[in-house]
Amino acid sequence: MFEVIAIPSAGPVLNAHFGRSEEFSVFEVSNGNVRQLESISMRGYEHQHAGIAQLLKRQGVNKVICGGIGGGMVSGLEAAGIEVISGASGYTADIAQAYAQGTLEATGDSCHEHEHHYQGHQ
Repeated sequence: MFEVIAIPSAGPVLNAHFGRSEEFSVFEVSNGNVRQLESISMRGYEHQHAGIAQLLKRQGVNKVICGGIGGGMVSGLEAAGIEVISGASGYTADIAQAYAQGTLEATGDSCHEHEHHYQGHQ
């Protein structure tokens, strides 16, 4: 069985602010192995919960690993059937490898700073 994970990125590094990410690095994870599939441009989707969730879903993503993320975006992703792991940091390839090996250290942090911003956005 394999999973497709997406990580908001700024080049090779995780973008800590999910809603401002202009691209996602997408990886296939299976039996402890990782294969980078592609980068997905998110230009024009910034802070669009349903739009981001549906775009990722169309790409086969079933899990997002991120840094900070607001509650509205978490709800949007979960409604699309995408699991969210938050509080990660570092290089996207290292994050994907740590996830595949079961050693990912994610704090579960969410972005409360902009929580009011997310209300009413879909």
